Amino acid sequence: MPRILDYNGQDAERTVTVASLAALAQNDPPLAQVTATTAEEAAAAEAAGVEMVVCMSDFVPAVRQGSQRVFVTSAIDFTGAVTLDELLGVALTSLSNGADAVITARRLSTVSLLAEEDIPVMGHLGFVPKKSTLYGGIRGVGKTAAEAAKLWKQFQDLENAGAFAVECELIPARVMGEIQRRTGMTTISLGSGPDADVMFLFSSDICGESPRVPRHARRYADLASLQQQIVDTRVQAVTEFRADVASGSYPSPEEVVGVDEAEFNHFVRMLEEQCPT
Repeated sequence: MPRILDYNGQDAERTVTVASLAALAQNDPPLAQVTATTAEEAAAAEAAGVEMVVCMSDFVPAVRQGSQRVFVTSAIDFTGAVTLDELLGVALTSLSNGADAVITARRLSTVSLLAEEDIPVMGHLGFVPKKSTLYGGIRGVGKTAAEAAKLWKQFQDLENAGAFAVECELIPARVMGEIQRRTGMTTISLGSGPDADVMFLFSSDICGESPRVPRHARRYADLASLQQQIVDTRVQAVTEFRADVASGSYPSPEEVVGVDEAEFNHFVRMLEEQCPT
């Protein structure tokens, strides 16, 4: 496992580095990326052998607490940062908190600014959820020749701006395959088929926590049912407690603190002397 110095100058190990991601060849098996918001989710990713996680910038400290080894990418578009200087500040804070890279869907000048500071920066192309109204709704992007050509131009512009990697969301698999063979960026597929360097799914979809499973996702567990079972069991337990209180069956003699009979009688005599009833 590569040894690095993090952005605070501390020794660290990482599953992958920016350099190793950039060196991935088309015949290499893809890596895996998931989302994480807590230390527990990050620890699970590391234990499962997942190389990369992505999180909102506010969650970087918790994620890094859960895993010192996974490659952490911080999403910096969702913190209230508006200006380029604000975005740069959030990016630098993310790196200081343990992130290895940042991802942004902002304009190319943002990417260039970050890259000029030697901040490893990813872009986001294809379907970008917060821009879904521009596409007329949730849909694949690049399904026509004209749209695919426009998308390819965006890949070129993003790479020229300095991005080392790009999240590719809901791009037709065959279109993604052609782009993959031509771009120099590390590609991360979210619903864009198998021809990418990294396969990405949301942890909530993988674990069955989402009420709806996107077409591109695969559910491997049903945590929603387990969580509902916990809710129902908690309500049932508290309901039974309330009923026992009402009936007088709680507390029982076994559930109270006892006292020696002689000591108790002595105490009562003292009370009667000081405060007769």
